[in-house]
Amino acid sequence: MNRRPGFLVYGLLTAFVLASALPLYWSLIVGSHTKEVVTREVPPLLPGGHFFSNAQRVFETVDFWKALGNSMIVSTVCATSVVFFCTLAGYAFAKLKFRGSKAMMVFVVGTLAVPTQLGVIPLFIQMAKLGWTGHIWAIMVPTLVTAFGVFFMRQYLVDAIPDELIEAARVDGCSMFGTFWNVAVPAARPAAAILWLFTFMTVWTDFFWPMIVLPATNPTVQIALAQLQSSYYVDYSLVLCAAVLSTIPLLALFVLTGRQLVAGIMQGAVKG
Repeated sequence: MNRRPGFLVYGLLTAFVLASALPLYWSLIVGSHTKEVVTREVPPLLPGGHFFSNAQRVFETVDFWKALGNSMIVSTVCATSVVFFCTLAGYAFAKLKFRGSKAMMVFVVGTLAVPTQLGVIPLFIQMAKLGWTGHIWAIMVPTLVTAFGVFFMRQYLVDAIPDELIEAARVDGCSMFGTFWNVAVPAARPAAAILWLFTFMTVWTDFFWPMIVLPATNPTVQIALAQLQSSYYVDYSLVLCAAVLSTIPLLALFVLTGRQLVAGIMQGAVKG
């Protein structure tokens, strides 16, 4: 148990990291060259000097600033909402005793087996009746809470909060919501951080539903990437340059919050 990882472990981890970074590196290579260089028989292996000129072409071709802003707003609002409501529901399923809780939890988990595509038509009809088609409200509202988030937080909070701690808070005069806010929320921070990042990435990279409900004049990042492609010709240097630009916010988010995320996970893994 006290032995350090050997050469095989480090070798496998290094290979996994390199394989994961290869698509982004290849996108950077193609996005930093001209289309004439990319179409050669022998493609380049090192980045070129045309990334910023290609980036300028991206912003001139589509309203990429608006797409970035829409994606940032939608992803931030949905991730924050999912963490709050799913932590609230997960705490209720994990620690509150009420009739039908097990059946309701089974129903919530069962909804995960329903393909998203089956609900697209009724969801679009509902958004049209509300007058939200073409607006980012149509993307945000259906994602304010998720069944996976409820299940994830419930499974974490079952063992993370001792029942004696909740009883002690109630004896001290804490209300139901006060117990949740002062006891459950601090204990759920490691899982909440993971859920926030996971939801942010999922909403940021979503293409199917925004493509249906949003027009070309009000796109998200993924819709803007699709607008850069033509039916007869694809400028890969332009498209992959935009793909790298759309990945930069996610990389910056992980760089800024990675240390706090790992610290929270390690803190949550320590058993008192």
